[in-house]
Amino acid sequence: MRRIVVIGAGPAGMAAASAAALHGVDVVLIDAGAKLGGQYFRQDALAAGDRFTLPRNVEHVASAAVWAIEPVDGGHRVHLRIGPADGPDRRGRAVEARALVLATGAYDRALPFPGWDLPGVFTAGAAQALAKGQGVAVGDRVVVGGTGPFLLPVAASLIGAGARVVEVAEANAAVTGWLGNPVGALAGWSKGGELVRYAGTLARHRVPYRSRSAVIEAHGSDVVESVTVARLDALWNPVQGSERRLEADAVAVGFGFTPQLELALAARCRVEDGFVVVDAAQGTSAPGVFAAGELTGIGGADLAASEGAVAGAAAAKFVGAAVEPPVRAMARVRSGRRFAAALNAAYPVRSGWHDWLRDDTIVCRCEEITKRALYRAVDERDVGGVRSLKLVSGAGLGLCQGRVCGRNVAELAGVDGTGFAKRPIASPIRLAELAEEEPVETPIDAEESGRVLGVEY
Repeated sequence: MRRIVVIGAGPAGMAAASAAALHGVDVVLIDAGAKLGGQYFRQDALAAGDRFTLPRNVEHVASAAVWAIEPVDGGHRVHLRIGPADGPDRRGRAVEARALVLATGAYDRALPFPGWDLPGVFTAGAAQALAKGQGVAVGDRVVVGGTGPFLLPVAASLIGAGARVVEVAEANAAVTGWLGNPVGALAGWSKGGELVRYAGTLARHRVPYRSRSAVIEAHGSDVVESVTVARLDALWNPVQGSERRLEADAVAVGFGFTPQLELALAARCRVEDGFVVVDAAQGTSAPGVFAAGELTGIGGADLAASEGAVAGAAAAKFVGAAVEPPVRAMARVRSGRRFAAALNAAYPVRSGWHDWLRDDTIVCRCEEITKRALYRAVDERDVGGVRSLKLVSGAGLGLCQGRVCGRNVAELAGVDGTGFAKRPIASPIRLAELAEEEPVETPIDAEESGRVLGVEY
């Protein structure tokens, strides 16, 4: 029996599942969401999950958290818990497959600043999800800040939900940033229409859009009441005397995205510069494991879907299906990566944000670790990596396990932040669930278990 497991049902995962299934391979598509679409499509509650159809040989396992991956003879065993985390009927399941496609996506990156722990400060993705998915604005007067084109649809969604967007503060020089890579910028020409629509929405509602600006402080006793916005120099250092105080009851901030690497690291995939390294067929350094989407680089939904199509076809070939190289999808991947490179070059995160922080600014919200405490721990102890950093400072030991603070704390401490995603249990489970015996589904028969199939495109 030929079967692959795809983890993540966003654009990359759905494309991978469809591509593999169309080549006659049985697919188990696992996702934490209740509906298809992932973070990208789930934000439109009226569309997500209802307009997507998958081939019949794809089993969609919804509301499922993958908490571990382990190697078995001839393949991989994926452990998952199905059902709400606090539900009494949550059950365990283990699925074995010859090949895996990891399409776990990414989450918002938020930079710390004084007051970022006040109620009323949201990530841009959370504000977008509430506005599009529930029709709920995070506030009446909202300041949107950070960097990247994602700020535009966030602002438009907030306007659509009835909020007044006071200002959009873009930390980079948005227009001139594209001039360094015109070829890559042209590769994303199809996005121009979206840009024009969002810009038109902001213009109609008279929303100021200011480049080289950032929210450097939020003020309020119990909730956000106002923010300080300052102009930035090229390295993101605040320009003295440029500070402005804006009344607001909510802030939505986003500084790009951080890939969810837990399962990729558990599968022993090689990671460089924070992303999974893949070849032309989306194959990772781990045999039989393929990756697609934001895991391999931040490039948007279209690129993720193209990578997923390539990964699904390659996984199908790995388990023995007759597959012709997906030439068109591979060409779209190459073009999409050129655009992604230009995008990342135009919207970098500069080190000047360190100067936004005061000594008493909290950098790890779960454990309430301040900048002063973090620096003291680093100065007084021998910190060689993430493990020692967590032990001496306490940062990253809380409920989020460094998912929110890890990348920023690592940058402040001068260590590689990838280690925050290294954990044998990828998502929280109860001790009773850990001890519970799981039914294991084994599609690998004895005849196939000793045969290894390579993939060459």
